[in-house]
Amino acid sequence: MRMVFRWFGEGNDTVTLEQIKQIPGTEGIVWALHDVPVGEAWPLERIKEVKEQADRYGLHIDVVESVNVHEDIKLGLPMREQYIENYKTTIERLARVGVKVICYNFMPVFDWTRTDLHKELEDGSTALFYEKAKIEAIDPIELVEQIARHSTLTMPGWEPERLAHLKALFHAYQGVTEEDLWENLSYFLQAIIPVAEANGIKMAIHPDDPPWSVFGLPRIVTNRENIRRLLNLVDSPYHGITLCSGSLGANPANHIPEMVREFCDRIPFAHIRNVKIYENGDFVETSHRAQDGSIDIVDVVKAYHENDFNGYVRPDHGRHIWNEECRPGYGLYDRALGIMYLWGIWDACNREKGEKRS
Repeated sequence: MRMVFRWFGEGNDTVTLEQIKQIPGTEGIVWALHDVPVGEAWPLERIKEVKEQADRYGLHIDVVESVNVHEDIKLGLPMREQYIENYKTTIERLARVGVKVICYNFMPVFDWTRTDLHKELEDGSTALFYEKAKIEAIDPIELVEQIARHSTLTMPGWEPERLAHLKALFHAYQGVTEEDLWENLSYFLQAIIPVAEANGIKMAIHPDDPPWSVFGLPRIVTNRENIRRLLNLVDSPYHGITLCSGSLGANPANHIPEMVREFCDRIPFAHIRNVKIYENGDFVETSHRAQDGSIDIVDVVKAYHENDFNGYVRPDHGRHIWNEECRPGYGLYDRALGIMYLWGIWDACNREKGEKRS
């Protein structure tokens, strides 16, 4: 297990590289060029800047999250050819600085959906919250305006240039079915996986968050069966998944440890976080501790350990604790605590394994 930490760049993150370097066992950052419009090829000089920044602190930049996929590709429109060529160029440029994994997703319009960015928990901390009834009743444009009002930093998946054309996007997706989305994803993968393989980069698709249709939009990376179908689209070790315990785990029917055990050899990158699920379909993000949520994080980590997992892991969304002002879900303190919890489980597994051998 190789521990990394998401970082949004100089001037765009409340967490510094110096702080990340001090988290035990953390070897690299998970990064992106968040100001490059979706669909454009990433400039090589900008990529090299991030590498130089990380190098100063002895951190690697092996994992990128995300090189976002343009909506024209998801919709199968004629302009997808140019956007796919740009994507290939970005893959080639990232390989030049040593990137090993690209995390991306194929969710229409929204990368993730929550109704409250600072839901207060019993202990006084706050966290990201999803209220099912509110999603079913709210206009998506109203939700976008609420999200925009609560953050002065970039929100991954809520890029202004995309959301400025929200009405047109929803119109474009009218009549688009899950099967259409599968077909367009297959087309995209057939084009880029050979380029990724030639450049030694593993593509790792992120599951839908949450793993069901939101605002009537189709979503397809939602469960075990669909992940099997996804991995069969292209038979290559460079085509895999970013297994996110929190995204998939929002549906109690998804058993995350079993998924880890089945797909481990196709998981180059993992997000580990916990969520507490309510009977009415709401869920809230919690600390990483297994007892605090609905996902057995201990068994999740054990499943990776049993399979000698040597891919990259990052603590996913954390709570906002100790009055920290930060990007929602991405403060320093709770994610650092999460790392130590994950290492604690891993170290215990190592010791148990050693004792059994002795």
